[in-house]
Amino acid sequence: MDKEKGPATHNQKMPIYNKDSDLLVIRDLHTHFFTPDGVLRALDGVDLRLPKGKTLGLVGESGCGKTVLALSILRLIPDPPGRIVKGEILFEGIDLLSLDERAIRDVRGNKISMIFQEPMTSLNPVFTIGSQIAEVVLLHQHKRAATKKQALDVAMDMLKIVGIASPESRINDYPHQLSGGMCQRVMIAMALACRPALMIADEPTTALDVTTQAQILNLMKGLREEIDTSILLVTHDLGVVAQSCHEVAVMYTGNIVESASVEDIFSSPLHPYTRGLLRAIPRIGGLRSGESLQAIAGNVPTLRDIPKGCTFNNRCPEVMDICRGEYPPVFRPKADHMVRCWRSAN
Repeated sequence: MDKEKGPATHNQKMPIYNKDSDLLVIRDLHTHFFTPDGVLRALDGVDLRLPKGKTLGLVGESGCGKTVLALSILRLIPDPPGRIVKGEILFEGIDLLSLDERAIRDVRGNKISMIFQEPMTSLNPVFTIGSQIAEVVLLHQHKRAATKKQALDVAMDMLKIVGIASPESRINDYPHQLSGGMCQRVMIAMALACRPALMIADEPTTALDVTTQAQILNLMKGLREEIDTSILLVTHDLGVVAQSCHEVAVMYTGNIVESASVEDIFSSPLHPYTRGLLRAIPRIGGLRSGESLQAIAGNVPTLRDIPKGCTFNNRCPEVMDICRGEYPPVFRPKADHMVRCWRSAN
């Protein structure tokens, strides 16, 4: 380890909620799916912190549990077969898991909103975009818009805010009349219509071309600053993270294996999995002659076949004997840098 930083400290304590700086703190969260073939541990002890007014990037390969975590925050896990079996989700100091169904419905779409993947399939094809935004406002913002006309006025304002041209005519359009990028803007308008404290964006740019992707990311950044909302950005694209996020949490097989500021993750990654993800990013200018794009060997294990010990040990180029027998605890080489890797124990 760097002498100036000192040795990594081993700290198994769950994160503490700080009401002055934290919006969301997740502690020891376990979400399981109960199937005829056994229990699938989709989330297995997740700890996560999202500060107020910041964007946190949640990254990892497909199948690592990112979307399950997002749905768990909103308590949208289908039961059966899924169930949150343990943990705390502290939002503005309140444990969302302690709320009854009526209380959690007041949180969803109001204080916490979500932008789902594939906007063309997330919008209802038989209702106009204006009526869909207005419905959200009528459901949660009675003081702000008590009538349908007032809610449509709010919808019109939101379409202007997200940069849709001629909102007076577009408000009566159906989803099939809009491009993918415009549908995504409508989804963002719906998500922000109630000015939530937290917006969860699940792969919001996956189906969009590069130019539209940049526009959507810039839009989200501007709206975060304007509305003062925090964003949990779920993605597999580290380029998106570098452009949009303040902090990063790297997820693998249902747990966070490294978290730190964007600067630390990109300049000093500690977990072999994080380093593998970074090496797999194509560089501007392309590959040199004879050079191959580096990929992480193997695939993310299925939930039915999680390796014993460190769950990355069967793909890790730096694996040690202890990695195959014991799951690594939390190590903190710096106060704001967490990693689960035995190589950080020294």
